Amino acid sequence: MLDTLFTLLWVLSPLVIGFWLPIPSRYTPLINRLLSVLVWAILLLIGMSLAQVHDIGAQFGAIARYVIWLAVCCMGSGLIGLMLLDRRYPLTRTHQASQAAPNLVLSGTFMQLACLGVGFGIGRILPIAQGTLSWGIKLALALLILSVGIGLAHSGLRLREVLLDKRGALISLVFCVSVAVGGAIFALTTPSVSLTQGLALSSGYGWYSLSGILMTDRYGAVWGTVALLNDLLRELCALLLIPLIMPRYPSAAVGLGGATSLDFMLPVIQSSGGNAMIPLALSFGCITNLLAPLLMVMFAHFG
Repeated sequence: MLDTLFTLLWVLSPLVIGFWLPIPSRYTPLINRLLSVLVWAILLLIGMSLAQVHDIGAQFGAIARYVIWLAVCCMGSGLIGLMLLDRRYPLTRTHQASQAAPNLVLSGTFMQLACLGVGFGIGRILPIAQGTLSWGIKLALALLILSVGIGLAHSGLRLREVLLDKRGALISLVFCVSVAVGGAIFALTTPSVSLTQGLALSSGYGWYSLSGILMTDRYGAVWGTVALLNDLLRELCALLLIPLIMPRYPSAAVGLGGATSLDFMLPVIQSSGGNAMIPLALSFGCITNLLAPLLMVMFAHFG
């Protein structure tokens, strides 16, 4: 119990502190650059940590199978749940948007994968102690979450407005429940994976830098890599599918991005759904950003 409370404090405290820090708006671009640097640093460190796993080469096939099946279960169940929501309670859109999607996000996803690979290569060459890597990852994550909190504070969002957005809260509820069903299916169909581990792995919602670290800390580098790649795959699929499903299923399109609907996927949502979709994406993205660390820690440590 104390270990769980410590982990929750370690994950959530920087987010709360960052949200309430009186940082002037003129420093927002600097915070955004710091956020990008920290993401690259975390990917490098996770790749280096993965390289320390004994006989890792023989496990790549299993990792790929786990990632694909986890993504099918979680993204599939989330899409089905939100599509049913769109059919039952259609969302009226008044703006006809362009179908262009920014290619920069796509290239960014492949750069993140490349960064993970570079970290793995460095880890195979340099003999770095696992304990040193673990502390480095935790420090980088704390700074990353602090930066996310500062970014939320300067995004114009108010927690009261986010939680009182009925459609955003409804999409978040349906999304989280549906994805949890997918995590349960993954656990029930995968030997040696408990129900709580399946739920923990499914709760990253696209926040790959966080899920990769938390799952590595709890289940080891192999499962941490599975969680990270699953959430990176969500980002890639969201980029490709949001413009296609937005016309008929706008709630599902917003939900497909998960936690990244607040930032990385926002340009894609705007270009394919119009400006009217931005408040909904911000509300949904903010709620899932708050829930992801809480749910991952709870499922991982109470299991």
